[in-house]
Amino acid sequence: MRDGFIKVAAATSDIKVADTDFNAEKIQRAISEAVENGAKVIVFPEMCITGYTVSDLLLQERLLKSAREAVLRVASFTKKTDALIFVGFPFEYRNKLYNVAAALYKGKVIALIPKRNIPNYNEFYEARHFTPGPEKPVLIDLGEDKVPFGTKILIRNTSEACDFSVAAEICEDVWVPCPPSSGHAMNGAELIVNLSASNELIGKKEYRRLMLSALSRRLISGYVYSSAGEGESTQDVLYGGDNLIAENGRILSQAEPFKNGIIYGEIDVNKLKAERRRTNTFTVLEDEGYVTVDIALSPEETCLSYKPDRFPFVPDDEDQRFERCNEVLNIQAMGLKQRLKHIGAKTAVVGISGGLDSTLALLVTVRAFDSLNLKRSGIKAVTMPCFGTTDRTYNNAVSLIKALKCDFREVDIKKSVLQHFEDIGQDYEKKDVTFENAQARERTQVLMDIANMENGIVIGTGDLSELALGWATYNGDHMSMYAVNAGVPKTLVRHLVRFIADTEKDKKLSKVLLDILDTPVSPELLPPKDGVISQETEDLVGPYELHDYFLYYMLRFGFPPKKILRLALLTFEGIYDKETILKWLKVFYKRFFSQQFKRSCLPDGPKVGTVAVSPRGDLRMPSDASGEIWLKELGQI
Repeated sequence: MRDGFIKVAAATSDIKVADTDFNAEKIQRAISEAVENGAKVIVFPEMCITGYTVSDLLLQERLLKSAREAVLRVASFTKKTDALIFVGFPFEYRNKLYNVAAALYKGKVIALIPKRNIPNYNEFYEARHFTPGPEKPVLIDLGEDKVPFGTKILIRNTSEACDFSVAAEICEDVWVPCPPSSGHAMNGAELIVNLSASNELIGKKEYRRLMLSALSRRLISGYVYSSAGEGESTQDVLYGGDNLIAENGRILSQAEPFKNGIIYGEIDVNKLKAERRRTNTFTVLEDEGYVTVDIALSPEETCLSYKPDRFPFVPDDEDQRFERCNEVLNIQAMGLKQRLKHIGAKTAVVGISGGLDSTLALLVTVRAFDSLNLKRSGIKAVTMPCFGTTDRTYNNAVSLIKALKCDFREVDIKKSVLQHFEDIGQDYEKKDVTFENAQARERTQVLMDIANMENGIVIGTGDLSELALGWATYNGDHMSMYAVNAGVPKTLVRHLVRFIADTEKDKKLSKVLLDILDTPVSPELLPPKDGVISQETEDLVGPYELHDYFLYYMLRFGFPPKKILRLALLTFEGIYDKETILKWLKVFYKRFFSQQFKRSCLPDGPKVGTVAVSPRGDLRMPSDASGEIWLKELGQI
């Protein structure tokens, strides 16, 4: 449970209708299996002690007494079990029957949560037997203990390693317009469990999946759904055990159809808390009707059964990636289109280096011009060779511009830069930051002045990853009049260019794009060695796939450094060792905090994903904020 991870299980065990002894034994076996696999919250189906289809046998005193005894027996079985367990059974209170979820912990029943919404339509006729449960809990006698009975119950794990709350609803409760889970979440429950007996019909499985996925997203919660399965009576309907685990809209696990068993998922409650903190429209209630029951699960480290995505900004699925790339390109192009329309500009100036970022910026500009029915000759694509330019990048830049039918311009800036060196007393042989940045600033001046001459705007090429690291020359490539790549991380830039290369009908253009993709990322500010790029960005600041990974989990969810390191070690196992990941993680934090002043004055540019660093949007961060406490945590590793 360290770092906020809690392993949950949805279990559908074999049953015999009305055979409480058989059912209790199978539930106990399933509990043992789930605990052995590390589950800390285990959920069984609605009425699993008797079977949901027991029908009018619910009116038999013998069955009700046997069900009560079976629940207490299962509870006693959990005495040495470090898990919170939910089982469903029929419960009699004051001569009325209630469909109840019993919460079991360390040998006792700690809460009874009744079903609030009783269906009585189509194949369901629960109102024949059950009464809607009370919302406000009351204390009732159950065996030797007094137990809260009502729907407004939160079970809170008080462990310092993973503080979270759980609440329950039962089957039909989730299908109503305002489910109890809404109130539970707004009163602090990060995890909702549902004990269900939802029968199978054509199309119902997919509908359930969409509904529960959407609900977990709306509630910003984890959701564990366990449904009745094989063993229930098939007299009129069939139950398929369609168990499901979701987290904030994402399906973590779903059972095979018509196969009893246990599914698992690791829910990150700290991630859910971070998302709720960021979402100010997620309303918090203080309903005094709620009762909290405290438990203390052992703070063990949850073994994760999955590897987090290596590229969190890029979908793994090919179809989703195709759709994502097209959507991102449209966002970028439509942003630029609106800016051009608003200011009445029919000219755009783009500096083309033959690298990935400027290539993407040019492709986006072309798309924007095409949507405005403007001639591509209005795109002034400028190459500005200098000391570090190689034949490969220069030729690719020229070929790209010509293939796209833009207006090609070349401005060799060597003389200008050398004159500037002479003016300020910079020794050409001194290959320091001044040597490098003077070139970047000269290029920006050239682009700005051409834009003035042509009554156009300069299109920025820098991407999100560079902005996060401050890998840009202040008032050089850092500045533009509209930054189309500002919301696109480097790992996604590569996929966007690949997407166009793969879908482009012009084979010559596609060939150029593929060679650009194969070229090392470099600012080309130092002279080449034997005609080959001598300055590779990732040798200097670290692999962009690592920095994009760090950026995503730091900004999107506010994860601390130790947790990011833990996830990265799992994700990049066999690719980077711990020493390498830790080295670049320290570099990331140092640069992120020290370079905020560059992000505080960024030009306009469209946000395309859930992470952005615009000072007018997602990142309101002071330029003088210290990163010491983050670096201190890393120093303790």
